[in-house]
Formats: sequence, C-alpha cells, structure tokens
Amino acid sequence: MSDEIRAFKMQLKPGAVAEYKKRHDALWPELADALRAAGIHDYSIFLDEDTLSLFAVLKLRPGMPIDALPQQPVMRRWWDHMAPLMEVEPDNKPRQWDLPSVFHFAG
Repeated sequence: MSDEIRAFKMQLKPGAVAEYKKRHDALWPELADALRAAGIHDYSIFLDEDTLSLFAVLKLRPGMPIDALPQQPVMRRWWDHMAPLMEVEPDNKPRQWDLPSVFHFAG
C-alpha cells in the first residue's frame, strides 16, 4: 500500500505571515509527536504572498489514525495558538478547503 497524499488550502490574515512562520519554526515537540502518531510523515505548507493563501500537502502512512488527530489536546492547543493569525472555524480549527489532485508525476 502506498502513502495517501492530501492537499488543502488555508487562509492567513493580513500582517500575520512573519508570526505564522515564527510559530511553525518553533513547532512544539509534542505536536510533532502527535502528527507522527497520526501517520503524517511528510508535511509542507506553502504561501502565496499575493493572496495570503496557504497551500498544504501531507503524506500519510496507510491505515493510520489521522481522523483522531483533531481530538488530541495538543492539536486543540495549537489551533487556539494559531487562531489569531488565520481564518478559523468556531472551534478554532483552521478553515480548510480540500484541493483535488489534477496531476501527479512520479519519475
């Protein structure tokens, strides 16, 4: 079984780019552990500086419990920590728009 790849978009608020990057550069070790435990082993976020859109791509190991990640206390604390910087849902989860795959090259 191969990895599952998920891509999605999020939205930063104006003036939040530097702080967003700073907080991710200092990612909490317990959050990194929770991401790994959920099966995420490769995760990148890219910024469109013109629109402040964030584009995330992550790779999941097959059969891992990613659906349990939003209930993890450390994930909830991270969402609360990041909420002032981005568009969020009422529970502070970042608003997220799934991006369907239209092309993949594996050479």
